[in-house]
Amino acid sequence: MAKQLALVVGARPNFMKAAPLMAAVQAKGRLQARLIHTGQHFDANMSDVFFRQLQMAEPDLYLDIHGGSVNEQVARVILELDKEFTARRPDMVVVFGDVNATLAASIAANKLNIPLAHVEAGLRSFDREMPEEHNRIVADVLADYLFTPSPDADTNLAAAGIPPERVFRVGNIMVDSLLRFKPAAEQLAAWEAQGLTPGGYGVVTLHRPSNVDEQGALCGIVEALATIQQSTPLIFPVHPRTRARMADWGLLDALQASGVRLLEPVGYLEFVSLMTQAQFILTDSGGIQEESTVLGIPCLTARENTERPITLQMGGNRLVGNSPQGIVEGYRALRGQKAAPQQPDLWDGRTAERIEAILYEKLG
Repeated sequence: MAKQLALVVGARPNFMKAAPLMAAVQAKGRLQARLIHTGQHFDANMSDVFFRQLQMAEPDLYLDIHGGSVNEQVARVILELDKEFTARRPDMVVVFGDVNATLAASIAANKLNIPLAHVEAGLRSFDREMPEEHNRIVADVLADYLFTPSPDADTNLAAAGIPPERVFRVGNIMVDSLLRFKPAAEQLAAWEAQGLTPGGYGVVTLHRPSNVDEQGALCGIVEALATIQQSTPLIFPVHPRTRARMADWGLLDALQASGVRLLEPVGYLEFVSLMTQAQFILTDSGGIQEESTVLGIPCLTARENTERPITLQMGGNRLVGNSPQGIVEGYRALRGQKAAPQQPDLWDGRTAERIEAILYEKLG
């Protein structure tokens, strides 16, 4: 009988990482995978459309846990996964990235003595104010198998005392999805529906609490966007929490009046399509820093640090903070510049195959 994997996802970044591994497992037929969605991103725009576009089957189990405080969410997920892992004891639990579902599943698996694999292990911003940093650290400490995307992650794990025999550099699994679906995304030409021209617009995403839950920071970013909009049209798919904060503080009308195109969250293919022809991207997302590197689109990261320093080393990404001056100066510095597409070692679209092979070997 094939060994059983339980893949736990909760938010959009997880879906792009889980989809290639699900496909690799199904293609090889040597393991079986059960997909569990905790429900952190639960509506059609934030979840369902991604499953369809990534050609993922519906989750085998949907916990529908969202709302409430972070501690409430994590506690409820642990309780539900305890029931699931006890009733259908998997041979391995696989978690992705740094979301709350990853933290909860890591704890639940550890307490039941079920082996744990962490995909995208070893990343560090060294900023303990970031909730994601806590999740990464806990998952890495508890994991039996740590799959890293880049040399800096290996270095971080070694410094933390993680035994090297537990660490496997396999590449960036999100790039598997990007390379697979890029042709379809380009054919979609999502920029045309917005009246934009290739290379003539910027794409904006914001969701991190340090940017959107602090009124001063968000007001400053909005001021910067209005300034940039005077020179380059901006398109901004707005995360629900970001939209709510902007509405609370009277920023939505001002941003719309400036001409920035505000959209509801868009699907994976639509967003990749917009990225492929952007002049630049302004974001606080970790994954988008990586995708922009592979696509060769200059990226301004509205943070003081990044857990993905390889994107800085490759030259296409720069940290600009969240002050209006820093963002606008960063934009002016890159105007007219082109970033060459970069493919760091093992970012070749075959990361999921490497992970499947290691899991199969380790599970015997």
